[in-house]
Amino acid sequence: MRNIKLTIEFDGTTYYGWQIQKEEPTVQQILQDTISRILNRPVTLYGAGRTDAGVHALGQVANFHTDAAMGVEDLRRALNSLIPKDIAVRKAEEVDARFNARYSATSRTYWYLIWNSPLRSAFYQRYSWQIITPLDIDAMRKAAACLIGVHDFSSLQGADKENGHAVREIMAIHFKRTRNHLIIFSITANAFVKHMVRNIAGTLVDAGKGTMSPEEFKNILERKDRTLAGITAPPQGLFLKKIYYKIIS
Repeated sequence: MRNIKLTIEFDGTTYYGWQIQKEEPTVQQILQDTISRILNRPVTLYGAGRTDAGVHALGQVANFHTDAAMGVEDLRRALNSLIPKDIAVRKAEEVDARFNARYSATSRTYWYLIWNSPLRSAFYQRYSWQIITPLDIDAMRKAAACLIGVHDFSSLQGADKENGHAVREIMAIHFKRTRNHLIIFSITANAFVKHMVRNIAGTLVDAGKGTMSPEEFKNILERKDRTLAGITAPPQGLFLKKIYYKIIS
C-alpha cells in the first residue's frame, strides 16, 4: 500500500469545519469522496487536525493509503479539477508508510487576523475579525509573553471542552501590523485545545484596548477558569497556517 500525503488550503466560510459530519458539508468529506471517485476505490482520509466551522487553512495536511498506481501529480490535478474552487490541493506526495498526518506532527502554527479599522472591508470581512477600537500591539505582545512555555490552558479552552488535560507547549508568538489596518497574530504550539487560539485572541484584544493589563492576563492563565477570560473570537479570522513534522528515517 502506498501512503499519499496532501497539503491543502481552503476557504472555510461555507463548510462546517474539516471533520466529516453526518449531514453537513465538510472539507474532509469532499476530498475523501473525490479521491475515492478518481481512484475507483474507497479511501479513508486522515487529517492533521480538526478546524471549526468557518475556519480557514493555508496548510492543512492529510494522508491516505491506496494500492492505486496513479501518479501523485496526476492525482493532484484530477482532484483540483473536480473539487469546489474554495478548496485547493497544493501538493501531493508519496511518503513513508509510517507517516500519519496527525500523529507524526510535532507542532502547528495558526494565524488570527484582526481588521483594526472603523472602515469596513468588503474583502477582509470574510477573513478577519473587525475591531474598530485602535489596538496597542505592544500591550498585546506583553500580555501574551506569559503564554510561552508549557502551561495548563484550561482558562483558554472551549466551554464545551473535550476529555483530557489542557497542558500544551507554546513555542512562539508574533504580532504584525500591515499598512492596510490588518493585524496578524501568529502562534505556534505542539498542540491546541478546542477554541484555544480564538479564546487567546479574544482575550488579547482586551489587552490591546487597554482594559486588561499583562498581570491580569497572566492571572487568568494561572487561575485555570474559563469564565475569567475574554470572548471567543469569531471563526472567520482563524487560519491553520502550517504543520511541522518529525523526520522519519
